[in-house]
Amino acid sequence: MKKITRIWHGTTKAEHADIYLKYVEETGMNDYRNVEGNLSAKILRRIDGNICHFLTVTEWDSYESIKKFAGNEFEKARYYKEDKEYLLEFEEKVKHYETF
Repeated sequence: MKKITRIWHGTTKAEHADIYLKYVEETGMNDYRNVEGNLSAKILRRIDGNICHFLTVTEWDSYESIKKFAGNEFEKARYYKEDKEYLLEFEEKVKHYETF
């Protein structure tokens, strides 16, 4: 069965790595997991010098399920209110991959 993997990337200062991780768990991860059709949600984190990279990797049963989370413009990244306090930039789009 084909699935869809959605990957978002963001960066923070390394000193904000732990607090931002907690924030993403409470916002995005919680929202992902409560949408029908979400099969899994993970956070990947890598500290590189004074920058911390975050990836959210979610797996879905269809693009229709992703739209329940992200809206009709599902390729656009979805941000939350306090992201502006931590993120160093706002990437406009996420990546989607067919997953087998």
